[in-house]
Amino acid sequence: MSEQANRELAAERPLLQIEHLKMHYPIKGGMFSRTVGHVKAVDDVSLSLNAGETLGLVGESGCGKSTLGRSIVRLENPQEGRILFENTDISRYSQRAMKPVRKRLQIIFQDPYSSLNPRKRIGDILAEPLIVHRLVERSRIEGEVERLLDMVGLPRAYKNRFPHEFSGGQRQRIGIARAISFEPKLIVCDEPISALDVSIQAQILNLLSDLQRELRLTYLFIAHGIGAVKHISSRVAVMYLGKIVEIADKRALFQSPKHPYTRILLSAYPPPDPTLRSDKRILIQGDVPSPANPPQGCRFHTRCPFAEERCRREEPLLTGGAHAVACHLPLNGRLDEEGFR
Repeated sequence: MSEQANRELAAERPLLQIEHLKMHYPIKGGMFSRTVGHVKAVDDVSLSLNAGETLGLVGESGCGKSTLGRSIVRLENPQEGRILFENTDISRYSQRAMKPVRKRLQIIFQDPYSSLNPRKRIGDILAEPLIVHRLVERSRIEGEVERLLDMVGLPRAYKNRFPHEFSGGQRQRIGIARAISFEPKLIVCDEPISALDVSIQAQILNLLSDLQRELRLTYLFIAHGIGAVKHISSRVAVMYLGKIVEIADKRALFQSPKHPYTRILLSAYPPPDPTLRSDKRILIQGDVPSPANPPQGCRFHTRCPFAEERCRREEPLLTGGAHAVACHLPLNGRLDEEGFR
């Protein structure tokens, strides 16, 4: 195969492809601390991410979305499955082998207060990856740090300050600057605005969008707020109890959700225009089952108003092509006719 053909083939393949990924944490018990069970944080998840797009990953707290994100950048070691990044399986890479990969695969952490070293000045925090990975010559490091601060909208003089001197939004900007210092291709955004004041969240989302256009970045954007996902994503995946239950183009998912859980999430998000808001809310019943002992069949059947006997016995597969759903009884518009009981 010619070099041109290889380049064309690589362009057609997803930048990231996850195949049947599992992250199970052992539960220890008894006098000898034997393994008595497993917490199935991520259980047989498959999805793909194309270059230049933003895939939003949304779900309740504890559904496994942050564990999935940390597994992708190999801060967690998956038990099963494959992580194909740029058509290379990195799921079993050692930390030494991951070092060159981290130049192209980065993460922005949820908590801007704990993700920065409190003993280092901002200039040193931003300079560290440049030095460790030898991204620029030492004589150019200070100028590169100043350029990164410019890109995230912070004054250059801030390089001499410590993290405790900044607000949460400013610290998250520093975390973003550190992530883009590598000029990566893919950034996992692990709930980057959940710890911020509402007035600051929109600024960070706009900054991420601007950087994506300028640097041609690809994002996996993890959040539990459906509004942020709608603002920044091109496609959306919905996760429940360790599994993807629906994935589709943003417009299709918001206009015609097929999974009952997705419809409930959308119901909890009021439209920005007050005149479009309705007094009718779909209230979800019951509590989230334990990931250490998930229900048989469909994992949502214990809370689903449409569940039938088949849902309790047989686990639905994620099928449907561009708008895939894991449900035996997808809504297909009947929600408006019947409503939720």
